[in-house]
Amino acid sequence: MGERDDAERDAALEAGRLAFARPWRFVMGVSKIDGLPPATGVEVAFAGRSNVGKSSLINALVGQNALARTSNTPGRTRELNFFTADEGIVIVDMPGYGYARAPKHEVKEWTRLVFDFLRGRVNLRRVYVLIDARHGIKENDKEALAVLDKAAVSYQIVLTKCDKDKPAVLERIIGEVRAAIAKRPAAHPEIIATSSTTGAGIDLLRAEITALAAASG
Repeated sequence: MGERDDAERDAALEAGRLAFARPWRFVMGVSKIDGLPPATGVEVAFAGRSNVGKSSLINALVGQNALARTSNTPGRTRELNFFTADEGIVIVDMPGYGYARAPKHEVKEWTRLVFDFLRGRVNLRRVYVLIDARHGIKENDKEALAVLDKAAVSYQIVLTKCDKDKPAVLERIIGEVRAAIAKRPAAHPEIIATSSTTGAGIDLLRAEITALAAASG
């Protein structure tokens, strides 16, 4: 039984590696809902607070240093950005939330864009919500999860920067996050801990996305 599980896990990791080994490219950025590209392929979206490490994680996933832009300025990503490797998987980089410096009317526009996208995108299979492993779920994270629950979109928590604290602290945070999402209707129960710096968990995330795409095919 154990050997079979190990073999299946290894096969899933290899499938994920191969799916993400191809060159990825930027497709387009969208600031208005009527500008969305055709709903083709299997889309997975990445959401998170500004500066949670979203762009760094996407770059680590695809093995390219500058596919997604990284910045120390909160709220730089103000569009839905689409990336693909022409293998049926489309990554959507969503605008970061919690951008205190942005004008309120811009925050409102981004929020509307994101919700309309979540509610109406038929080929969106999952949203990966990035949470800083050093801090756990904050109030604006809870607000984002509530939007996802309301839109009835499947989402999964991905912890970022898991190399920054000791293993015992990370385990405590994972336990707290698991408890926080236990009763949320759209939340996937499994939590993936990652580090864009060390590469920890990146292979697991690739395997998850690839399995989603295969199941949808």
